[in-house]
Order: sequence, then C-alpha cells, then structure tokens
Amino acid sequence: MTETSNAAVPPAKDNVLEVEDLTMHFPVRSSGIIRRVVGHVQAVDGVSFSLPRGGSLGLVGESGCGKSTTGRMVARLLKPTRGEIRFEGTDIAQMSARELQPIRRDIQMIFQDPYGSLNPRQTVGSIVATPMEIHKTLPEKEIKPRVQELLEFVGLNPEHYNRYPHEFSGGQRQRIGIARSLALQPKVLVADEPVSALDVSIQAQVINLLQDVQREFNIGFLFIAHDLAIVRHFCPEIAVMYLGRIVEIGDRDALYGAPLHPYTQALISAAPDVKQAAVGGRRERIRLEGDVPSPINPPSGCRFRTRCSLAQEICAKVEPPLLQVGPKHKVACHFAGELGHAPTKPITADLLGVDDAGNPVAGKEPRTDLESPEYRETWFDLNATK
Repeated sequence: MTETSNAAVPPAKDNVLEVEDLTMHFPVRSSGIIRRVVGHVQAVDGVSFSLPRGGSLGLVGESGCGKSTTGRMVARLLKPTRGEIRFEGTDIAQMSARELQPIRRDIQMIFQDPYGSLNPRQTVGSIVATPMEIHKTLPEKEIKPRVQELLEFVGLNPEHYNRYPHEFSGGQRQRIGIARSLALQPKVLVADEPVSALDVSIQAQVINLLQDVQREFNIGFLFIAHDLAIVRHFCPEIAVMYLGRIVEIGDRDALYGAPLHPYTQALISAAPDVKQAAVGGRRERIRLEGDVPSPINPPSGCRFRTRCSLAQEICAKVEPPLLQVGPKHKVACHFAGELGHAPTKPITADLLGVDDAGNPVAGKEPRTDLESPEYRETWFDLNATK
C-alpha cells in the first residue's frame, strides 16, 4: 500500500467544529456504603471528526455505540473525560459552566423525544422565548413577534403561542423543539434522532424542514440517526460508529457505493434498497454473529473482531488506525476492502511497525501521523502495492 497525493483535491472547507480524540468514560461504582469505582463504561473512545460551516455530518450505528453521548458532549451537556472540541478554533471541552455561557447560544440541540424535551407547564410561546430571555438577545417587546415568526417558519400557526405541548401532535412538538433551537440563531445544531419517534409521513416533513433551516441560516448539523436512508438523504458526509469508535467515515457516495469496513457492509446490507428492488435484484444480507461486547470490558485490538469474519491474529493485538484511503474516505480495519475483495494480509502492518501477526518488528517504528480530524491531500491507496 502506497501513499497517494492528488493536487486536484478541493481545499478544506472552513470548519465550524473540530473534534479530536473525544472520550467519555462513565464510572461504575460498587454497591454498599462506600461506593468505590470498580470500572468504567467506555461509551466513547477516541472519536475525531470535523464539521464544515453550514455542512452536515451523519452519525450512524446500532444502539449503544456512543452516538448520542458524542452529540451530548459536542453540545457540552456532558463534560468529556478527555479530548478536544474546537468550536471556531476555541477548545470548549473542559470549559466551566460560566465560560460556556456565551457558547451555549451557538451550539443547540434537537432531542429525540419531542414531548419529553418540552416543559408541559410552559406555553409554546414561553418555551421558545426562554433562550432569548436568558441570553438577552432581543429587547423584551421584540421577543413575542420573533417567537411568532419562528413558529410560522417551522410550519405552525403563530396563534398557537399560548397553547401547551400536550395540545399538539408528535410532529408539531418536534417543530416546537426546532423553533426553540433556532431562537438564538446557532451555528451548530446537534440533531439526536429527531425523526425516529415520528410516523413515516411526518418524518419527511421534518427532514424537509431541517433542510430549509440549514439553507436559510447556514447551520452546521451533526445528525444522529438509525435510519440509513434518511442519513444518506440529509448528510453529504457520514461516520459509522461501533462500540464507541468511528470505524468508517466518508462522503455518502463512497460510503454507500463501496463500503470498506465489514461492519459498514453489514449495516448497509440490512437497509432496504428500493431502487434495487425495482429492477428485480436483491442485496444479500450479511448477518453478524454474536452479541455486541460490553463497553465496560471491550475486546483488545479491534473492537469489532469478535463478530468479524475477516478477523486474524493481528486484530486482537493491534487497534487499527482510522486511515485515510481516498480523497474523502477513512476506514479503521486491518483488512479493509470492498465486499468480497478483502485482502488476505493486513494492509496496516508496515505502517504500524508490526508483522502480519501483530508482533512488533525490530527496528521498525510505528507512524504517528496516521489519524487526523480533517481530510488531507495525501492518502493511502488500497489498490497499490508498495
């Protein structure tokens, strides 16, 4: 495998958000009077990505992989164990509540449960107006007209200003949540499965609304979802997570057209493909065996190896780096390759200074520049031999 350079790669976009080595370990305590820490749930472990200004990045993966925890850390509802969250160049990962106060207006969140995220004792007008009152972004007399303007923008009647959340349907409640998130004109919106609790017909309306929001306000979206079709429709770039790690990330054409990680291939094989069904074909389903390991004690090396048909000795000894293998494509797998064409020998051995079994090679030092939150102008060509 050789390193390839392409001068035709478009220059990197202006990133509003850069995340590097983001980690969240929740302590597990023993029962009894003295509750000692006996372990840690490794919910997120070393996640890195960047979000262009006005762009969108999708986070997908099965339940428990760390998607929502990542989103909550980006919004600083959780304080990371380690890592950096650079918002417009400023690291906000370890900021205090007082230091975060001016940042809150720029990073907002849309929650999964449209009813649980709204205060049932407040009117819709009060819910949407509260952020503006706290941050004092408008004079008091201008708040009500602004709230009614936002309600109208998200497709609700401005006259609903004095109604309560229980008087609305699920889709309407989610629109209220979107209006509230827009009240401060944020630069980043973390959408945590914003349509998973809605009917299919309502999902399309909300997704179209979010696209209108992105175009109108030039907001960067971190879009978290299970539905691969919705993520493909909304996000030009997608990251796949497994057990707290990103295993593959890239633009949607590369990821859906030629996935290189066995877990991504299994996910995509499980998603219905209407176009393929229309021409009479049917994608072969890849069934993963075994259960997802516990995040308290994840497997050594590659975390997917216990369910992977390609796993060899190196997978248990060395964790694969998130390697850039195309202009807009990264994958973390020792045997990355298109479905049915995986290499027989690990592609990462030389880069990591190990032999094919994962044992260190005397005189060979592992490269330390393999991973980066951004895409570089050089990458490693899987089709070339060294």
